[in-house]
Amino acid sequence: MNILLKSATIVDHTNRKLHFKKRDILIINGVIEEISPLIKPAGNLKTLKFKNLHVSTGWFDSSVSFGEPGFEERETIKNGLHVASRSGFTDIVLNPNTYPPPDSSGAIVFLKNAAKGQPTKLHPLGTLTMQSEGKDLAELYDMQNSGAVGFYDFKSSISNSNLLKIALQYAQDFKGLVLSFPMDDKIMGKGIVNEGISSTRVGLKGIPALAEELQIARDLFILEYTGGSLHIPTISTARSVKIISEAKKKGLNVSCSVAVHNLIFTDDVLDNFDSNTKVLPPLRTKKDISALIKGLKDGTIDFVTSDHTPIDIEEKRVEFDNAAYGTIGLENAFGILNQLFDMEMAVALLSKGRERFSINQATIEKGARANLTLFDPESEFIYIKNHSYSTSRNSLFFGTKMKGKVYGIVANNQLFV
Repeated sequence: MNILLKSATIVDHTNRKLHFKKRDILIINGVIEEISPLIKPAGNLKTLKFKNLHVSTGWFDSSVSFGEPGFEERETIKNGLHVASRSGFTDIVLNPNTYPPPDSSGAIVFLKNAAKGQPTKLHPLGTLTMQSEGKDLAELYDMQNSGAVGFYDFKSSISNSNLLKIALQYAQDFKGLVLSFPMDDKIMGKGIVNEGISSTRVGLKGIPALAEELQIARDLFILEYTGGSLHIPTISTARSVKIISEAKKKGLNVSCSVAVHNLIFTDDVLDNFDSNTKVLPPLRTKKDISALIKGLKDGTIDFVTSDHTPIDIEEKRVEFDNAAYGTIGLENAFGILNQLFDMEMAVALLSKGRERFSINQATIEKGARANLTLFDPESEFIYIKNHSYSTSRNSLFFGTKMKGKVYGIVANNQLFV
């Protein structure tokens, strides 16, 4: 692949020599050959010119679900990776949200093979326990040797404290990353939305913030005892931010993320009983959103995820109580973050996180493998169903204003625009 990007504004806060500079970028066989104010096309080149073209290191998402194997009607790996490419992501971490769940080295190899040849790279998580049942540890070491970047029972709390203790101790031997979903299922009970004024008004059973915060506090006490590496995905409450901030000040090796929809929507949207607003953790309050945004700005929250979870229509077009949790979000991450923060921070949030999962960080410099996202940060539009490329259309973002248009990516020696 030989391409020439013309008049691209480079957005890379880690490289002050090029940050916000307008340059031509020459890419030969997937490697950045030259970065210069003016490069004249020569030879067999594909020259690309886009309106208000900006280029950053490729974006990364730490929590993405598709469906294959088992739920191909939701999203196949191939189509899901195409959605990720269109949305500007060059690397995604795939949740073990399949049937059967990946709890062996063979399952990890299957996922990696199914993703071969795509512009966006797939980095699978293995389950923490066999069949994600929370009883016996899965084949953690073998899965990591086969390419797993961490271990997670997707959206399932680890109720057995001793099991988490053993997992953290064992994973230290091979520098494995343990993920623990922040939800005490006993306190959650049969709740399905945030417990508060909105849940009372609409008559839906609530999930108290305590269910999340108590689980996080317990996990951090165990981490302090065992050592090891712990990642807490998709926190949603103000007190969760405070608890994790205190743990980091102690020097604990913990990271956390927040889903982009928890940064913009509150539980007020429940008034419409739209099952697309049923997500886990649930949408919280304005106070929680303010704390989450503050946590991103001060570094307590390490990165943002789309928490992309395709669900087929049969599981969403039912009564709210019976609907499945989840919303798609890959296509909306930049359009939302680019409004909540300045463009530089939005891009920085989308570009960070690889190191936590032992994935090499991309760079924009001569001689580096091209791993780039191409976008226009100023374009504005209202997101509608026709904009979605996912085979599932369970989006709570339909009708929401977006700021910023993604042109595509250059990655894995491929151009996707």
